[in-house]
Amino acid sequence: MAKKDFYEVLGVSKNATEKEIKDAYRKTALKYHPDRNPDNKEAESKFKEAAEAYEVLSNKEKKNKYDRFGHQAFDQGGGQHGGGMNFEDIFTNFGDIFGDGGSPFETFFGGSSGGRRGGQQRGKKGSNLRVKVTLSLADILNGTTKNLKVKKQVTCNTCNGSGAKDSKSTTTCNTCGGAGAVRQVRQTILGTMQTTATCPTCQGEGKMITSKCTSCSGNGTQMGEETIKVDIPAGVQEGMQLSMSGKGNDGERGGSAGDLIILIEEEKHPALVRDGQDVLYNLFISLPDAALGVHVEVPTIEGIAKVKVPAGTQSGKTLKLTGKGLPSVNAYGKGDQLIFVNVWTPKNLNNEETAILTKLQQSSNFKPNPNHQERGFFTRVKDIFG
Repeated sequence: MAKKDFYEVLGVSKNATEKEIKDAYRKTALKYHPDRNPDNKEAESKFKEAAEAYEVLSNKEKKNKYDRFGHQAFDQGGGQHGGGMNFEDIFTNFGDIFGDGGSPFETFFGGSSGGRRGGQQRGKKGSNLRVKVTLSLADILNGTTKNLKVKKQVTCNTCNGSGAKDSKSTTTCNTCGGAGAVRQVRQTILGTMQTTATCPTCQGEGKMITSKCTSCSGNGTQMGEETIKVDIPAGVQEGMQLSMSGKGNDGERGGSAGDLIILIEEEKHPALVRDGQDVLYNLFISLPDAALGVHVEVPTIEGIAKVKVPAGTQSGKTLKLTGKGLPSVNAYGKGDQLIFVNVWTPKNLNNEETAILTKLQQSSNFKPNPNHQERGFFTRVKDIFG
């Protein structure tokens, strides 16, 4: 039966770089490894094909021969490739593919490679918790620290998280002998394969509880309350989430804790509206103030600021307080406070006021000029203020 093209086996082109070939081999070897495909002859065959292909294509001299003559370069005295080697030799030669220069037999089956379980798994990991934190614009401006009282699963004080009634209420697991893991050995085309898995009897704990703690019913955790200090950076926005690792529910019987997810909500300001890093304020002034000019006090995030409205200001004019906005979490600088000027028109006039305005109405200076209207104001105010 004719051999498949080595480039096709690894799924790379003839122009593939050394790294691309290495990455493709790693991916294919992991996919078809017999340990992941027990009793699957087709997977074992593809696993062997991938090793043979990589053994040739990763060697510059062999690759050149293969590119010129194909499989005949090796089948007719041109040298041997993977078909003439056992797999352990191949894996030893190219163990660097799997991370640390060792054999993949170590990586997959319990040697010193980084692929091995670093330690037996103890207990069940705790779940994540979600809480909402409401912030004012002042909190967002400078950043703040909140002490949150969180109801959560905490380690049981009675059994210290063991789940057992007392020190005499546990016994060594008979299945794993206290190791928390069991080894399985089986025969494959590569020879004897040994794998390690979490003990199904004790779930990796290495011991069994004979008498459960009455406070936590053997879980090792119980409902409690914890005060958690949360540092919130300046510039956060509505809907952002912050995460605190290990501050969620404690794990059962020694398992690691989950995370605390903090959802940011913004408190509505009585006068200001946030628009990204800018804050907006709607200022209303009288017709005489608009015509003659006036100094007014406007609210800002940090307090009251005095603003000069120039004489002849039109309704729709935008004034700016530079740097009086909010910072960004991911950038330097701050936004501005934008002040939208609205000329307020009175509805109820007395006789004297009516007479004055009637006289002014005849003056050419009080005739509106559409060309002087501030552009863009009405659209933005409608979008923001509704």
